[in-house]
Amino acid sequence: MKTGPSILSFLDGKGLARGRMAHQNGVKVPIVTKLALSFLLIIVLTSVILSVVGVQIIGHRVVAEAQEKVRTDLNSAREIYLNKLSHIKDVVRLTADRVLLLNALFSGNMKQAIDALGKIKEREGLDVLTITDKSGKVLLRTSNLILSGDDQGRDELVRAVIERKEPAAATAIIPAGELRKESPLLAERAYFKFIPTPKARVRQEQEETSGMMLRAAAPIFDLDNNFIGVAYGGVLLNRNFEIVDKTKQTVFQDLKYKGEDIGTATLFQDDLRIATNVRNSDGSRAIGTRIAEDVYQQVVKKGKQWIGRAYVVNNWYITAYEPIRDIRHQIVGILYVGILEQKYLDIKRRAIFTFLAITLGGALVTMALAYVISRNISTSLNKLVSASREVAHGNLDAKVEVRSNDEFRELADTFNWMASSLKKRDEKLKEFARTKIMESERLALIGQLAAGVAHEINNPLEGIVTYSHLLLEKTADGNGTKDLAQRIVNQADRCRDTIRGLLDFSRQRKPAKRPSNVNAVLEECIALVENQSLFHNIQITKVIKADLPPVVMDPSQIQQVFMNMIINAAEAMNGSGRLTLSTRVAAAENAVEIEFKDTGHGVKPEDLERIFDPFFTTKEVGHGTGLGLAISYGIVKEHEGSISVESEVGKGTTFTVRLPMTVEGEA
Repeated sequence: MKTGPSILSFLDGKGLARGRMAHQNGVKVPIVTKLALSFLLIIVLTSVILSVVGVQIIGHRVVAEAQEKVRTDLNSAREIYLNKLSHIKDVVRLTADRVLLLNALFSGNMKQAIDALGKIKEREGLDVLTITDKSGKVLLRTSNLILSGDDQGRDELVRAVIERKEPAAATAIIPAGELRKESPLLAERAYFKFIPTPKARVRQEQEETSGMMLRAAAPIFDLDNNFIGVAYGGVLLNRNFEIVDKTKQTVFQDLKYKGEDIGTATLFQDDLRIATNVRNSDGSRAIGTRIAEDVYQQVVKKGKQWIGRAYVVNNWYITAYEPIRDIRHQIVGILYVGILEQKYLDIKRRAIFTFLAITLGGALVTMALAYVISRNISTSLNKLVSASREVAHGNLDAKVEVRSNDEFRELADTFNWMASSLKKRDEKLKEFARTKIMESERLALIGQLAAGVAHEINNPLEGIVTYSHLLLEKTADGNGTKDLAQRIVNQADRCRDTIRGLLDFSRQRKPAKRPSNVNAVLEECIALVENQSLFHNIQITKVIKADLPPVVMDPSQIQQVFMNMIINAAEAMNGSGRLTLSTRVAAAENAVEIEFKDTGHGVKPEDLERIFDPFFTTKEVGHGTGLGLAISYGIVKEHEGSISVESEVGKGTTFTVRLPMTVEGEA
């Protein structure tokens, strides 16, 4: 059965000693350290996660911004390229519209036409300006006056104008032979010997002789609007840096970063750089070098844009490439713009360092705040711990003062209220203990007096018993006096047995355990109480097992337990009811069970756990000390037995005492 600890046992120092031992077995970690470490762990984890995520986001954002810028730059470069082509188309169209000049040419006045067309070619920066008849036969080459009469009707651009009678313009690849017809100088400009380039695709050719040209052609009509010929002109892009330099100046504004151009532009003929402002390590333009194979496969073979990181000649750039198509939409070249990657790497690095510095600074500030908060919390906790130690050592006047308006304030107020309540309860308990001790001393004196009186009565009572037996023996049968003598003998024996049982119960001696009969002890207890006035209206029912094995016990002490159980049962029934006393063998537990079952008022469930506590009683003041069951519980425990109780309010209570039949170390 559970025994609830009293306030005295709580304050007796045993629990405190156990607490100290348990505390010494582990490492003491102050709450401020735990809080600081918890905050530190959270801050470090958060900072690391934010740093990793932030670095990734910054890196991706910088790269995305660079790619978006280079995409925009590519759009600008395309516009510059197309504007140049459109300009050539306009020049050729306007030239074809000079009817009077061209009529003079067709009528044989060559000098006037040559002078006028030559000026147009020089003024507009054309490399080629040629006039053919309506079948494509060359009438005049301003760049090569001595060569004419060849047929250009097979040229795709010229043939398109002859068929459609509309101006046309496109990028075209011109073979070396055709370039020489226009001008030997153009053939020389178009020639390139390949320069070995890292990551370029493998090619059997080692030189390029054809050229890539921006060309335009327009139909020529006479005054009667009859188609009479074709005018075509163009600009050779090989070694022509006008477009790439204009792109660099317009888009990148010739800015430099650490001594290098921040932006570059290039025109490719197939995979060959024919015009670029990308520089070699010696500062010369990197014409004659070739594009990386992976870019070539994406742009030329698949016809898609390339926007990303690429190695260009001798450095890394954020680049954008797109294909250049001819009049048949065949890919003949590549337009490129690129931004020096190093600038964005440095921007990325500075942004990351700045972000990490801000994160670290924020973490340090947060840790400082966390430490201050931890100190504030630990201060309140230390006050509570200190006050708890004071209370544990018996100082119930200890108080906690917490000024913060939070849960610690409520906890401190609750602690102060608890300490005050404990002090009041302690004072009441001390007063109650003094009262009970006085009552116990009075009962002890009464018991001693009763034992003395019983002893004094016992001597003359023995004489009465002896003489009554002699009187009974000498009285003749059939005489009415014999019945009276028999009654005297019976009552004298009864008095003798009662006095003897009282003397045995009151004897104070060292427990003497021996094999004893439980039934005999129980019968003696019944004999002591069954004729008392308290039991006159109580029906005692005995369910006694006859062949009960002996139990190793002190009969006198066990008799005290049984007497306490029987008297408590009688008082619980207010002197009226049924008391059932049973004995049996519990073979599974190797014990003898003695059951005391009454029909009294029962015990409340909340009182069952405290029923064996010293000084706990449900009786009215002055009608019990609250020590009987506690003493009984201790006696049974000394016999290595147990007491259990079951009760139902209004129906009765059952106490079951279990005593082992054999006890280790006992004979």
